[in-house]
Amino acid sequence: MEAAATQCLFKPKDYASDQEVKWCPGCGDYAIINAVQKAFSELNLKKEKVAIISGIGCSSRFPYYMDTYGFHTIHGRPAAVATGVKLANPELSVWMISGDGDSLAIGGNHFIHAVRRNININLILFNNEIYGLTKGQYSPTSERGKITKSSPFGTVESPFSVGELVLGAQGQFYARVPDTDVKLMTQVIIEAEKHQGLSLVEVLQNCVIFNDKTHAEITNKENKANNQLILEHGKPMLFGENNNKGIRLNGLELEVVTIGENGITESDILVHDATTKSNVLHNMLIQMKLPEFPIAMGVIRNTEASVFDKEFTAQITNQQETSKLKSLDDLFLSGNTFTIKD
Repeated sequence: MEAAATQCLFKPKDYASDQEVKWCPGCGDYAIINAVQKAFSELNLKKEKVAIISGIGCSSRFPYYMDTYGFHTIHGRPAAVATGVKLANPELSVWMISGDGDSLAIGGNHFIHAVRRNININLILFNNEIYGLTKGQYSPTSERGKITKSSPFGTVESPFSVGELVLGAQGQFYARVPDTDVKLMTQVIIEAEKHQGLSLVEVLQNCVIFNDKTHAEITNKENKANNQLILEHGKPMLFGENNNKGIRLNGLELEVVTIGENGITESDILVHDATTKSNVLHNMLIQMKLPEFPIAMGVIRNTEASVFDKEFTAQITNQQETSKLKSLDDLFLSGNTFTIKD
């Protein structure tokens, strides 16, 4: 993941608007917007070529804080609006900002179809496993048994796995990052923009008020070396404080091994291939859970497929060039018509 080598047109701070940021102190959203601004700078994105579309939730204040085009839409509908924006102006870099409640509950249908269509937009999903803006109800990603204001005795629902949902909807780009690693987040956002088709970046984001430290076991300094597997395409899946642990395929299952033990060498460690068309191994990486496995981070899947807006635009262009009807008058006067005389 290499940053753009050309001279940056804008510094990260140039993408910030003059609006006062009103997220709670310590909210993970600050890290995400910093990473987005850094990525935009490295990508040399012109501000007038960017549109940021959000739904409803704490994350959805994002457009106000960015000095680009933006649209704060309604709950669960940013995917529909972002799709329309991209089809109306394919030259725009369109970014959809949404939370786990906004995209996976009321907006679930729009979400899966945007992924399935593979329209060329970038979707950053803030996953804090709670409804923050409405003050602490459980969300579609809350863990089973979670006690919240709307589940005082613990939830009796199994949470969505965002990555598995993306793969199930035929998604071609999926990445997962923690909000505590701005450098990794920036690199992943750059890769997302370079991808042709829908790219989804799930950010494990902390809500300091209603679900504080929900990702702490993954992100704490004392845990992250052993509990995070930072994936890089073409490199072995190594992790640990001494980078001596790895992931090996044992039959049809993954397992954690230690280099130097039981004759294990680096050649036994799986090499990450984000671009393979098969999603079998990608799904296995997404499903890894603590404490048996580290949590896979970085770009897990990055494959090519037909892009909806490009094919849609090409279809329209073809019809315009081949149709006998060149104007509305031609259309109105075509077919079975008649004239009324006084």
